[in-house]
Amino acid sequence: MEHKVDVAILGGGLAGNLLARQLRRQSPELSVSLFERDTERTWKVGESTVEIASSYLTRRLGLSRYLYEKHLPKNGLRFFFDDENKGANLEDMSEIGIAGLPHYPSFQIDRARFEADLLEMNAADGVDVRVGTRVKDLELDDGTSGHTFTAVADGTETRVTARWVIDATGRGGLIAPLKKLKVRENDHKVAASWGRFKNVADMDDWPAPEWRARVRHTARYLSTNHFCYNGQWIWFIPLGEGITSVGLVMDSANWKPAYGKKEGFVEYLREHRAVAQLLEGSEILDCEAFTQLTFRTKQFFSDERWAVVGDAAAFADPFYSQGTDVIAIQNDVVADFIARETAGENIEERVELSNEFMHFRFDTIMALYRDQYRTFGSYELFRAKVYFDCACYYNLWFDSYERDEHLDVKKVKATLRRKEPVLVAMENFRQMFSGAADELLKRGDYHRMNTGIGFHDGQAAFGPIPDVGMKRRRPAIDRRTAEIFNETTRMVNAALEGEGATYEPRPIWDFAEEERPILPILPIPPNLPNATPRA
Repeated sequence: MEHKVDVAILGGGLAGNLLARQLRRQSPELSVSLFERDTERTWKVGESTVEIASSYLTRRLGLSRYLYEKHLPKNGLRFFFDDENKGANLEDMSEIGIAGLPHYPSFQIDRARFEADLLEMNAADGVDVRVGTRVKDLELDDGTSGHTFTAVADGTETRVTARWVIDATGRGGLIAPLKKLKVRENDHKVAASWGRFKNVADMDDWPAPEWRARVRHTARYLSTNHFCYNGQWIWFIPLGEGITSVGLVMDSANWKPAYGKKEGFVEYLREHRAVAQLLEGSEILDCEAFTQLTFRTKQFFSDERWAVVGDAAAFADPFYSQGTDVIAIQNDVVADFIARETAGENIEERVELSNEFMHFRFDTIMALYRDQYRTFGSYELFRAKVYFDCACYYNLWFDSYERDEHLDVKKVKATLRRKEPVLVAMENFRQMFSGAADELLKRGDYHRMNTGIGFHDGQAAFGPIPDVGMKRRRPAIDRRTAEIFNETTRMVNAALEGEGATYEPRPIWDFAEEERPILPILPIPPNLPNATPRA
């Protein structure tokens, strides 16, 4: 059998399904076929979204009502800190979070339900959805005729010719091995195990009235709850219907194979008192693990009409739930390429710029995590880091996405002109955070504020801005960036020198000088490595 299609999407998970919906909304004249190997949708990680992803799902894809009706609104990020022996009760832990609804919406998503519903929506929308279909013998054309592959379903083989092929098949990928795209990430080695639990204790009915009252009885349960430790963290994410996703992520050097199996995973979780309190009486339903989470790609997009998206391209780290953010940007770019190329436009320059932009974006994300897991377990230090990470996200990345600057060639070029100073500044802050962690550990002060401090309100802790997506000029953005840089440095300086320590604000460019420590007490950082791989 033969089948011809304008766009073939390989993989019916999150990235592939969302792209199919986007293409039907933005380019309804194109034929779209989606090929998915598995016949059943199962639980997957990646249940939590943040603001860019939520904007994409609601603003771009029109899924707002569906998400509120079928999934859970997310009550922001929330972080808890333990004593050195992992023995603090939940209500005694210092906490960073919000005491009211967040500025911008985000969601906790049951991936199995979401992907099943998206398949149905896409089929009803005119997408040729082929579930239970394996793809083999993929041959990529040079862009002159069409890409070909064989689709196998129920013993029947169909030879497919597609003008565009998008690989959304996940970590194994189909295009990545063909083009030798996958790159090991040796500078950030983390392992993870996770599972779904039922009957997890309800944080919002915790037998500590004053603890519940200090956040004005906001729903902690609806947050992505992080239990933070030196070198590792544990997540609790609600999925609805009594199911909670619980996961463990740690430096690979400390990983044991037993953590990847149900018994060993639960046993290790229960070594943490507050986590054990939440899991008392619960039942684990499944367990999965990866011994190395992070990898990158040499190339995301090609003017020969193919692309890799989602986990078929790259993955950084789950800590800030940015996986679907990356999918949003990739899918926007791919949908834009397809529309322009179909209309006869030469997309070569756009493809080159977008590849460089995605590598830059991945490098900025990696700077949040590389050698940073040892900063997570100190409330005193982490409140500075989370402020830096989140305030920069709102000021620079979320704001830019809301104005669709990633689809504007002039804006992308302007962003890339600032690439080197941005990466140098992020590297300097990365070195400052890790150096401060080492210093606090050496002094024995790392855990000193992890219990008994109470609550640090996220409206101040995360640094959101009220005018995201509004018209903002570069000087205003730079002023806010300078404020973030200086406030972050002041907080780290206070952790090292005492709350009354003097700190003089500095101009923004001071933070982007190589071989100069942000704080003199800390060692000089090395030159920034060239982290972006080249094809």
